[in-house]
Amino acid sequence: MTVQRIVKYGENPLRNPSKEVHKVSAKIQKLVDDLYETMYGNNGVGLAAPQIGVNYRVFVIDTATGEEPPNPVAFINPKIVKKSGAINSFEGCLSFPDVYINVRRYRDIIIRARDLKGRIFTFEANGGSLIARALQHEYDHLEGIVFVDHARNVAETDRILAEKGLPPIDPGRLIDERELEEQVRQWESQNPPQAEETSEQA
Repeated sequence: MTVQRIVKYGENPLRNPSKEVHKVSAKIQKLVDDLYETMYGNNGVGLAAPQIGVNYRVFVIDTATGEEPPNPVAFINPKIVKKSGAINSFEGCLSFPDVYINVRRYRDIIIRARDLKGRIFTFEANGGSLIARALQHEYDHLEGIVFVDHARNVAETDRILAEKGLPPIDPGRLIDERELEEQVRQWESQNPPQAEETSEQA
């Protein structure tokens, strides 16, 4: 297990779609071990293979907080099979040091993937929980999508990126989420913001 260098926004691996894993080999086992070691070493709640420069469809998450015991889960060849609802998500990303912005996410999600023994499993997360948002964040990385592509306020996001010395949003990469944005606004009207928002760094 090795803590790997995390690829930063602007580097090619973050934009290259990842390849399917055809066999859960020793190489993939080591990749997962390195992802865990790198995620924990950087205080993240999730990490995808492209973030360490490896374009395979693999990511790991562990959203345990405080006194909760670790709860690591590896996802190999994940596919989103259902998504519904909408929420605002205040997120960060290990590939974007010290950048936190508001993005649109689905509230409920179901993912099917393979585990480290090659067995298919289904994982469900609901209610806009941290794990529901982390699953979507990491899945995006496998598609060559980064969280700023979901930015709700492009001008504000570009300002924050510039402050951190990172490239601006690529307008051609922005995802058209007008319907989802309307759902998020409806959700916000029914759920006034709390004093503290839960953010993730993945």
